[in-house]
Amino acid sequence: MNYQDKFAHVVVYCGSNFGDTPAYYHAAQSLGKALAEHGITLVYGGGNVGLMGTIADSIIAHGGKSIGVIPRFLKDKEVAHHGLSELIITEDMASRKLKMIALGDAFIALPGGIGTYEELFEVISLAQLRQHTKPIGVLNIDGFFNPFLKLLEQTAEAGFMPISNIDLICVADNIPALLTKMANYQFTESQKWVKPSWMDDTSAYTAPKFT
Repeated sequence: MNYQDKFAHVVVYCGSNFGDTPAYYHAAQSLGKALAEHGITLVYGGGNVGLMGTIADSIIAHGGKSIGVIPRFLKDKEVAHHGLSELIITEDMASRKLKMIALGDAFIALPGGIGTYEELFEVISLAQLRQHTKPIGVLNIDGFFNPFLKLLEQTAEAGFMPISNIDLICVADNIPALLTKMANYQFTESQKWVKPSWMDDTSAYTAPKFT
């Protein structure tokens, strides 16, 4: 499959640490190699540390293109990667995230910390609000994202989102399967609001229209 026809630029969210198992490191290496082989440009946070540096080094080593987006204060701390095809400097974290979203045709999350979860939640939230229809992939190495996926299920069970919102995410434990799922992804709209199960049909509650 020619993935480049589906997404020429893929935003990758991942940790600035390596994690406690080499599987995460090897996954970042392999994803960088796969993107390069398919002619897909990497868009990421511009760092030279942890999994961020690993995937950047990998795509560069395999002849691929890379765009880093980093806020000035992090560049000034000397954590910016200077071997990239392009390095974009933003004034703050918020503008960094917006720039990355604008550049990407799709998104992939690798294991990471609070920043990775923040970025992942943001693109899922924007999809739920129909602000984009781009594929969102989660590379679930060694079950790292199982608690995250369980959290979404519990959120739906508690009545704070439709269970169908989980379908906004493509999940796989290996790169070929994930890229295939993302290439075949079809955005499906779902109602944002959920009627509480404890309200009967005679209640005055009416879900807002969201079209």
